[in-house]
Amino acid sequence: MAALPPAEWIKNWEKGGKNEFVQLCRTLSENKSHDNMGFRDIQQALYELAYHVVRGNLKHDQASNVLGDVIEFREDMPSILADVFCILDIETSCLEEKSKRDHFTQLVLACLYLVSDTVLKERLDPETLESLGLIKQSQQFNQKSVKIKTKLFYKQQKFNLLREENEGYAKLIAELGQDLSGNITSDLILENIKSLIGCFNLDPNRVLDIILEVYECRPEYDDFFVPLIESYMYMCEPQTLCHILGFKFKFYQDPSGETPSSLYRVAAVLLQHNLIDLEDLYVHLLPGDNAIIEEHKREIVEAKQIVRKLTMVVLSSEKTEEKEKEKEKEEEKTEKPPDNQKLGLLEALLKIGDWQHAQSIMDQMPPFYATSHKPIAVALCQLVHVTIEPLYRRVGVPKGAKGSPISSLPNKRAPKQADSFEDLRKEVFNMLCYLGPHLSHDPILFAKVVRLGKAFMKEFQSDGSKQEDKEKMEILFSCLLSITDQVLLPSLSLMDCNACMSEELWGMFKTFPYQYRYRLYGQWKNETYNSHPLLVKVKAQTIDRAKYIMKRLTKENVKPSGRQIGKLSHSNPTILFDYILSQIQKYDNLITPVVDSLKYLTSLNYDVLAYCIIEALANPEKERMKHDDTTISSWLQSLASFCGAVFRKYPIELAGLLQYVANQLKAGKSFDLLILKEVVQKMAGIEITEEMTMEQLEAMTGGEQLKAEGGYFGQIRNTKKSSQRLKDALLDHDLALPLCLLMAQQRNGVIFQEGGEKHLKLVGKLYDQCHDTLVQFGGFLASNLSTEDYIKRVPSIDVLCNEFHTPHDAAFFLSRPMYAHHISSKYDELKKAEKGNKQQHKVHKYITSCELVMAPVHDAVISLHLPKVWDDISPQFYATFWSLTMYDLAVPHSSYDREVNKLKVQMKAIDDNQEMPPNKKKKEKERCTALQDKLLEEEKKQLEHVQRVLQRLKLEKDNWLLAKSTKNETITKFLQLCIFPRCIFSAIDAVYCAHFVELVHQQKTPNFSTLLCYDRVFSDIIYTVASCTENEASRYGRFLCCMLETVTRWHSDRVIYEKECGNYPGFLTILRATGFDGGNKADQLDYENFRHVVHKWHYKLTKASVHCLETGEYTHIRNILIVLTKILPWYPKVLNLGQALERRVHKICQEEKEKRPDLYALAMGYSGQLKSRKPFMIPENEFHHKDPPARNAVAATVQNGPGGAGMPTSLTINTVRLEEGTTEETDKLKEKSQGVVKVINKAVNATPKVTTSNGNSASNSKIIKEKDDKEKSGKEKDKEKKDKTPAATPEMKALGKDGKDKPKEERANKDDKAREIKEKTPKSDKEKEKVKKEEKASKEEKSKTVVTIIESKSTAEKEREKEPSRERDVAKEMKSKENVKGGEKMPVAGSLKSPVPRSETSESEREQKRRKVDTHSSPSHSSTVKDNLNELKDSSAKHYINHTTPTLSKSKEREVDKKDLDKSRERSREREKKDEKDRKDRKRDHSNSDREVPQDSTKRRKEENGTTGSSKHSKSESPSDSPRLNEKEKEKNKSKSSGKEKGDSIKAEKMEKSSSGSKKESRHDKEKTEKKEKRDSTGGKEEKKHHKSSDKHR
Repeated sequence: MAALPPAEWIKNWEKGGKNEFVQLCRTLSENKSHDNMGFRDIQQALYELAYHVVRGNLKHDQASNVLGDVIEFREDMPSILADVFCILDIETSCLEEKSKRDHFTQLVLACLYLVSDTVLKERLDPETLESLGLIKQSQQFNQKSVKIKTKLFYKQQKFNLLREENEGYAKLIAELGQDLSGNITSDLILENIKSLIGCFNLDPNRVLDIILEVYECRPEYDDFFVPLIESYMYMCEPQTLCHILGFKFKFYQDPSGETPSSLYRVAAVLLQHNLIDLEDLYVHLLPGDNAIIEEHKREIVEAKQIVRKLTMVVLSSEKTEEKEKEKEKEEEKTEKPPDNQKLGLLEALLKIGDWQHAQSIMDQMPPFYATSHKPIAVALCQLVHVTIEPLYRRVGVPKGAKGSPISSLPNKRAPKQADSFEDLRKEVFNMLCYLGPHLSHDPILFAKVVRLGKAFMKEFQSDGSKQEDKEKMEILFSCLLSITDQVLLPSLSLMDCNACMSEELWGMFKTFPYQYRYRLYGQWKNETYNSHPLLVKVKAQTIDRAKYIMKRLTKENVKPSGRQIGKLSHSNPTILFDYILSQIQKYDNLITPVVDSLKYLTSLNYDVLAYCIIEALANPEKERMKHDDTTISSWLQSLASFCGAVFRKYPIELAGLLQYVANQLKAGKSFDLLILKEVVQKMAGIEITEEMTMEQLEAMTGGEQLKAEGGYFGQIRNTKKSSQRLKDALLDHDLALPLCLLMAQQRNGVIFQEGGEKHLKLVGKLYDQCHDTLVQFGGFLASNLSTEDYIKRVPSIDVLCNEFHTPHDAAFFLSRPMYAHHISSKYDELKKAEKGNKQQHKVHKYITSCELVMAPVHDAVISLHLPKVWDDISPQFYATFWSLTMYDLAVPHSSYDREVNKLKVQMKAIDDNQEMPPNKKKKEKERCTALQDKLLEEEKKQLEHVQRVLQRLKLEKDNWLLAKSTKNETITKFLQLCIFPRCIFSAIDAVYCAHFVELVHQQKTPNFSTLLCYDRVFSDIIYTVASCTENEASRYGRFLCCMLETVTRWHSDRVIYEKECGNYPGFLTILRATGFDGGNKADQLDYENFRHVVHKWHYKLTKASVHCLETGEYTHIRNILIVLTKILPWYPKVLNLGQALERRVHKICQEEKEKRPDLYALAMGYSGQLKSRKPFMIPENEFHHKDPPARNAVAATVQNGPGGAGMPTSLTINTVRLEEGTTEETDKLKEKSQGVVKVINKAVNATPKVTTSNGNSASNSKIIKEKDDKEKSGKEKDKEKKDKTPAATPEMKALGKDGKDKPKEERANKDDKAREIKEKTPKSDKEKEKVKKEEKASKEEKSKTVVTIIESKSTAEKEREKEPSRERDVAKEMKSKENVKGGEKMPVAGSLKSPVPRSETSESEREQKRRKVDTHSSPSHSSTVKDNLNELKDSSAKHYINHTTPTLSKSKEREVDKKDLDKSRERSREREKKDEKDRKDRKRDHSNSDREVPQDSTKRRKEENGTTGSSKHSKSESPSDSPRLNEKEKEKNKSKSSGKEKGDSIKAEKMEKSSSGSKKESRHDKEKTEKKEKRDSTGGKEEKKHHKSSDKHR
């Protein structure tokens, strides 16, 4: 507020106030930066000064003086002063104080010399002017001013038309219409026009109008008329020209009027030369902007209605009405719409190249509204043509093309033509953006723009540019992408099936990375079609047409339909493919016809198809599982199948799809591996299926040619190109290894990350899918990548496992081809280096190359496992196992022969075919001959290779198994780290594992126990089976099948056995100290004993199978059925085992029919196949030698030697009985199998220490058991047995009841026992004492423990191993007794050793040696499943009594029964006395040797005779009981059975004592004879007693 003079200045005016004020005014005047501010400040200052005068604070002459000084500071100062006076005039005239008014008048009078009169007259009130004396009378002054105003503003000055002379206009037209080509200029004509106006009184506006009319008619004379009008306009007001044009346009605005194009052109030229303003002219044009917007909205609504109609289902009755309505509407529409003058002007502007004005008109309208009118679109296209011409000629014209050059516009104000890509960005891209989808009107321009894009991309991708240029190029590239998105693709949609444009566009697109392309397709498909009414309609029509085609598409009309699809796809591929894919997802039978019909597509369309497939796969709204959550959705399966077929048949880029799968895997989703699996299968011809036949599998172990001919289901033809494409895609985008690693890692991810809430069945399926795809994909890489590519990409084994966390099996699978490549290339190098051709040299070179390649691998594998592992197996063995394949181990000669024979048959058929033309015959024959030669060559090559490998293994084998702990531990490691992981990896690996085991055996590998290995594999398959997925179960089945094949071959013929196993270290039954595998024939397992062992394995398999079938668990049942189906050729071989299985499977069929149809189908399939195998099954006694029923009891014990072959007998009898029973029997078997699990659990809970991996446990449990045993008296034990196993007693009774059904012999034995009831009480005390003595003696013998062969993971067998001495004793005792009887001998199957008796000294030596070996393993073996085993032994004895026999008529049975009963009682009394005597003698004679009986044997016996065991055994007998007895018989037998039970138990105890000393006795002939006598009287009874006593021990 510096402009206000302070009051002090006024008070001290003369002293300094005046100067201060002048200074202030000067400063304010000089400050010109803010003009308005300065003006106002000065006004304020002067006003304040004047106001002080009015108030009387300052004299008027003082003020006028200072104003005189100030007036010079600014030119407009007088005017400012006048304004101040004007304000004060109004203020003071309102005041009542007259003095102030007087002061004001005096001030103005004093200042009259400063402000002119005229200014004051303008500004001041008439009354004031009068008082100042400037006018005479104020009233007159007012009247005068009113008159002037009226004259100025309200009077119209018209030319008098009568005064105008027509001649003037005639002369004017003559002037303008003359020939202008000479020297006539616009200035000259203008002078003439002026003269004519003056001379003939012409109206200047009308003259201008006529000039414009003539200009309209002579548009070519722009250069003349524009300057003329420009000069003429200096005489008129600026608005005149615009008004005249406006009136012209108005004239044509009638509904029927049509504005001539010439008028538009004139207006456009005048606009371009800035003679008129667009804003001024725009208001004169119709229609209004609001009307245009309304029309645009209406078009959108109409388009949507059309879409709705097309998608609506219209019934036939409604159709006719609809059509009539539509016709009426169309007739209304045909009335011509009023002229759109704005668009007309716009078109004219574009034609003359006035882009600025055209752009501003288009900006006033909705987007693309203007260009949706064809004339405008065409005009704009023409303008673009002209603008890009020089650049296109330079870089865009294809080689050899001439093209028609376009001349530039004559107009200098037109846009500058583009010479570089930068110029394109400035103008052309902008023009194209306004064109949008309507570039479709000019395909030639479309092609030019695309070619320029192509040329730009070429330059963009070359690296020679500077940093600044690169940035510019980046901007240009993004502009090009925008143009493609907004202009090129939408325009393609509106073009009518122009395949050439599509191909042209692909020329540019293929230079973009697929990420950009797919982004563009996504925009095109999902955004673009909604942006414009025309495109909305096109989309609807495309879908409608696609529906029409797809409804009619069949295999028969693929060609015509394919052509229609092709036509439709050229313009709107995204919409079409989206619909086709939706149909494929619903109906998978469309896949083949659709794939075949896609052959008329352009390259761009194939690329779009790839994008559409990925989008369909990634659709988040689709569920990947069926509603039951156990299977992959069918839409995904259909899409995957379509993918495989379409990518194989057509050259579509795969990168996007492969990257999608990789990304899904990264995200932990493995569903989409289905796609990769299909693509690899179809493109590379590598299929992974579990349904391969053995012939196919065999062919898969040969060379590539054999694989292709005989290994796959479909004939693999013409996959060379497609597999090359797949390989290139993987290598170019570095996806080969990442996909492998992701799959390998995802296998576990499926279970632990994905599998959380998913159904177990689905988790298994996904795991299988992931694994199979890995195997298939790895196989593809191995066979298609060159050695260098493969080795460059796959890291070493330790890096794979430790850094990438690849599971070991997968890591070796990926590395295996690398080793093979490496070895073969090294081998070739060495061969070239030295030309030696001898076989030995070759083998030596091969071995050298193996060592070179594998040495680093041996070092690398050490890090994969704990150091302890390498104590048993060497890294070399581990690496050798994992690096070899079936190709290296054996030549599939039969497969080669089979394929060669097929080709010979084909050639014969070709010869016999009369219809085939000769040249074709010749070609076919040549093909067959070539193939045949290839196969034979391949066979020869493989044969040489296999021989070399076997030589190498022969040299290596001695260092394979170190067995620093025990052979048992070695086998454990071998199975755990090698066999089990690999046998479920793939079908070929399953076969390989079985072959490898056989090979290790054949090579006579030190420290490898073949028996142990096979025993482990067959012994307890429940856990392995239960933990497999479906496909793994199938492979595991194949593995078992191959193992069984080998075993069956050995079992079938003594000669083969002796040749292949007889003298091999793998069949030693005594494990000596490491390094001594002495060739003592007596240590070898003989043929008969081997047959017993095989029977045991068959029994084991049956037991496991029944257990799995009984569980009710989906996985157990499914897997065991799969395994059983696979091993059908070799198992079951024994009739009764087969029958037991058959019944159990039959039960599954009944139970699962409604519940789980997939299990039902599996069970039915197996059941059918099993029945067909029945004729090939054999009775047990043919499978391994057995004695007739009377002596079966002996056989049972004999078989229960260390080899543990006793188990089978128990179940086999059981199963035979089962067959004759009712359904109740199967239930009991079920109870038994479940009991096994219970026993395991009990035992596990009982053992104080945890069982180790080797199945060993601390011996504490045994000691505890011993103590318990000692404390219990006979009766207490009986009670305890009843408490723990309630089922035992009734079943024993049942056993008693059963007596009548047996043959006389057996019945006699039973009846004898009935008498023993009487003797029960007096003997129990004696027995107790004897038991204690036995224990004492056995403890002393502890040091001579024997380690026997079959040490298995199954703890049941470990139990058996622990009782060798006892078993052998019993066996020998039984044998000696048996020798007298009927002259029939039974081969001893007790221990796996030779049955020849040895001297005591040699026996003890052996025991010491065995003890040495035993020290390596844990102090004792676990008793976890011992009861399980014992129960079987017990039952075996009982069952022999129950053995099946023909039933007699009831009356006879009763008679016989009574007689037998009497006889047997007498016999038993006599025998009892003899027994007592014998035992005492024996005890006296051999008290020394008794002390040496191993303590373990007593321990084991006690453990073995656990309550659970006995209870279960009684259960297992039950199936053979009651059904055949009637009520009377039951009553009769009740008393007998109860008595018999007691008697049996007493006798059994005695028998137990005798058995403890029997080891020595078997060596003494004296005792032998005694026993023989006894044996005559008792038959098979002793064994039974022995088992009863074992129950008592509890």
